This record gives sequence, structure tokens and C-alpha cells, in this order.
Amino acid sequence: MGLIIYLNGSLVPEEAAVVSVFDHGLLYGDGVFEGIRAYAGRVFKLAEHIDRFYQSAHSIMLNLGLTREEMTKVVVDTCRANGILDGYIRLVATRGRGDLGLDPRKCPQATVFCIAASIQLYPAELYEKGMAIVTVPTRRNIPEACNPRVKSLNYLNNIMAKIEANLAGVAEAVMLSADGYVAEATGDNIFIVKKGVLYTPPASIGILEGITRATVMELSGEKGLTVSESLFTRHDIFIADECFLTGTAAELIPVTAVDGRTIGDGRPGPVTRDLMTRYRDLTRAQGQPI
Repeated sequence: MGLIIYLNGSLVPEEAAVVSVFDHGLLYGDGVFEGIRAYAGRVFKLAEHIDRFYQSAHSIMLNLGLTREEMTKVVVDTCRANGILDGYIRLVATRGRGDLGLDPRKCPQATVFCIAASIQLYPAELYEKGMAIVTVPTRRNIPEACNPRVKSLNYLNNIMAKIEANLAGVAEAVMLSADGYVAEATGDNIFIVKKGVLYTPPASIGILEGITRATVMELSGEKGLTVSESLFTRHDIFIADECFLTGTAAELIPVTAVDGRTIGDGRPGPVTRDLMTRYRDLTRAQGQPI
């Protein structure tokens, strides 16, 4: 039995969840999305995800046609229709059906759909042993172009970097800014730990302001850790005590080698492990009930 998908006001079987070939989300990547997680019958950080969804839509002047409260109900109803207790939710809005030109004014109504299913981004063993990653040649989009703070459907920048990671035989990659500073991974934010201080690139460099990233920063503050949003380079990662990635799908995953350099002692460090545990505990204690 297939999934039940929300599409433009209705819950339909997945085989009936179709969009027009003239939809500008398909033709041009013109749209926005959110990846959201459910744990133990609750949708984690749903309000924050809905807020970012609307911020992204506002930035590209996309009228979603639903209130935040209605969009929240879309997510919860889709989870309920699929019996989701623990799962992954993809909420998507495109510019909608138009013509073969670029002009968004030719798209009178947005297409909105929601999928509630499951996801496993990385093998379980990597969470225990840590992962090796590489820096790739593809640079992160600059804020003055397709701003990475907008979670848009145009992910070709990330995909090109992911291809380079695949070719290098690793699961993830570090993307640098146009100026050569560390920005983020292809689908995750990045943190390093040095002498008890947690560092992560600032949003202004051109990164997605991850909700898991923000949660980890809050958890670190509660633990008394200093968190610094600072520019840093590959060299700073090489000499860091610890490194890890964060993302809604990935949660927290340790990084133990970058570009062939061992990070710390080559094992997930104590700060990383502690944050992993406290993050997992938090996901099972908070959220919008399904």
C-alpha cells in the first residue's frame, strides 16, 4: 500500500499525487521546501520549520495561499493519514503551473504538497565511529545570487558538490565560500570544537540557517559551552579537537577525518557525543502532537 500525499487541499494516494509538466517547480526549480522530523508521535520544531518555510516563500515572492495555522494542519494531517510516529516529512511549495517562459506572473496559483515517510541519510555505524569527508571544488552559492538562506528547490549547487563527494568515495563534503572560508556541507551545517569552544560559520557567509544547528547552539549554551559564529578555514578543521555535522535528516553526526587529516584522536569526541545524546533526548520530549 502506498503513501497518502497532501496535494493542493486534498489527501490523495501517491499514484494520484501528480503535478503538471508546466509547473515551474519542475521547469525551473522555482519553489521552496522544508525537511521536518517526527519522533514518538510528535513533530519536532514544527513551528520553526513553518516559519522558515514562510520566510523562504516571502523572499522569492511566492504566495502560499494558506495561513501558518493551515500549513501546520497540513503537516499533522499528512502524518496522521500515514500513521507516522517516527518519520520524515517533506513540505513543498512551487510557483505552480505556468508556461514555458520564466515569468512567475504566468503562474496564478502555487502548488503545495506534503509527503510523510521515512529517511536514513547515513549508515548507523557512522554515528558510532564517525565519518570521513572531503572538501570539494564546487563553491557555495554567494548570498548575492541564489541566497542559501532561502531553502529553495534549486539544489543544483549542493548536488554538484554531492557528486564530487560520491566520486571521492565519501558520504559528505565540505563546501567553501567564494572567499575560501568553510561554509557548510552539501546538506548539513558544520561545527568544530577547539579548546572547549564550539565554532560554526555565520549565516552571513551564505549558509542555510539550520534548525538543528540552532537547537545545538541552544543545547551548548545550556551546558555552559561558548558558541562562536565565526569565519574559519580548512586549516581550522584540520587542527580542531572535534568536528560534527548537523541537519534535520542527519541529526548530529561526528566527523573524524577531513581531506585525509585525522580530527582529534580519530574518534567522536566527548562534546559531540554529549550533544548527540541530549539532542536525541530532546527530540523525544518536545514537539507538535500528531
